[in-house]
Amino acid sequence: MVKWWMIRAGDNNELISVWKENNIASIGWPQFGNPKDYKNKKELIAKADEVFDEEKPNSRKSWVNQVWRFSREIQKNDRIVTYIKESREYMVGTVTEPHFYDPTVGNPAYPNTIKVEWEEFTPGRDLLSQPAKNSLGSVLTVFRIDNWGREIEKFLVNPFLVPEDTENDEENEVIEDLVSKSAVMVQDKVDKLDPWQMQELVGGLLHAMGYNVHVSPKGPDGGVDVLASKDAFGFEKPIIKVQVKHRTSSATAPEIQQLLGANPMDANSLFVSTGGFTSQADKVAKHNAVRLVDLEELVDLLVKWYEHIPTDVRALLPLQKMYVPE
Repeated sequence: MVKWWMIRAGDNNELISVWKENNIASIGWPQFGNPKDYKNKKELIAKADEVFDEEKPNSRKSWVNQVWRFSREIQKNDRIVTYIKESREYMVGTVTEPHFYDPTVGNPAYPNTIKVEWEEFTPGRDLLSQPAKNSLGSVLTVFRIDNWGREIEKFLVNPFLVPEDTENDEENEVIEDLVSKSAVMVQDKVDKLDPWQMQELVGGLLHAMGYNVHVSPKGPDGGVDVLASKDAFGFEKPIIKVQVKHRTSSATAPEIQQLLGANPMDANSLFVSTGGFTSQADKVAKHNAVRLVDLEELVDLLVKWYEHIPTDVRALLPLQKMYVPE
């Protein structure tokens, strides 16, 4: 099966003319030497740890994966796409010779090379659908784009083809998908916290909402993990008592009853369970006005109030803001 690949033309798109002139595509990382000299990826990772010891482990791993992919997986007749920033077009070609290592071909800083026969027609970026443009915009140097190969190919076959006007719908779908994926990633991060860190996180959330918060220290807590009130002394209502269960199993009805029976008796009850709740627990909670929060809702609240959460608590769950079109 013919594979489609996106390959970045250098850090600043500086390789376009070199690639055209020499009918090649190339990537860097000359510090590795010839990647074909390594028996397996494990050896290449060891080399990366040696020559890039000051870089982040995830960066080193990503570089190894891209060099390995370029040198071992791209085959003759595969299709190559690269982006020309100046003209906002895609250059498309076919691999005529797979990987070889030669610093004398093209730019010596990019010695990992494949031979490519480049097409004369270069489809404009605006011809492609929004999902295709978003996928092709990845910052990786080498990655598969099989899902969009057919879309690119149809413009090569018919350069005068008019694209369908579905940009707004597609853009909305991409944004919704991005938001949902980011929420799942945050949920995964929260899942990795230990029970004590989870208590601190819930306490930080209530603090962000404007409450004075007391988080129970490690040890017996009398059924209450967090106590929140509107004033520093806990006199002013509403007072909220919170039980936090951080586990994969669902919280049960007896656990809801335990929170209701804990002091202070006249406080509002909030039960946070990352494992969700049994149907019986849900019934007991509704009957007694206990507010239930599962992992999904907890993450929604954390994202909404994140900027107001104390800095030391945010350190338990480092997040960064990202802007998308409205």
